[in-house]
Amino acid sequence: MKRFAFLVLVAVIVMGCSDRDDDLDGVNIRIKNESSVTYDLVQVGSAEMLHENIGPDDYSGYLEYEMAYEYAYINIKVDEENYILQPIDFVGETPLENGFYTYGLSITVAGDVILNFSID
Repeated sequence: MKRFAFLVLVAVIVMGCSDRDDDLDGVNIRIKNESSVTYDLVQVGSAEMLHENIGPDDYSGYLEYEMAYEYAYINIKVDEENYILQPIDFVGETPLENGFYTYGLSITVAGDVILNFSID
């Protein structure tokens, strides 16, 4: 009886464990604030994809995108200021595979947005 209970317990534990990549349907992107100011709002790509209230050296949660690249249109709002990274085009770029990625973002003294892409 103890052996049966042990096997049931092991089966429940194994079935309950799942990897975050299981049933992955899209490209998941989060933001890392690599600056010393709080980002009130970060728009990545389309206007619907908004990451909010990201403190210095902090991460946003992941948002799922249908398609994304190693770089993107970025609009960072800090107080009343907007800092924009505007790609010219994506010619020759390959869309990211489904998975988890981080866009590390910083703002230079001149107001330029720097994007550090990483695979999680």
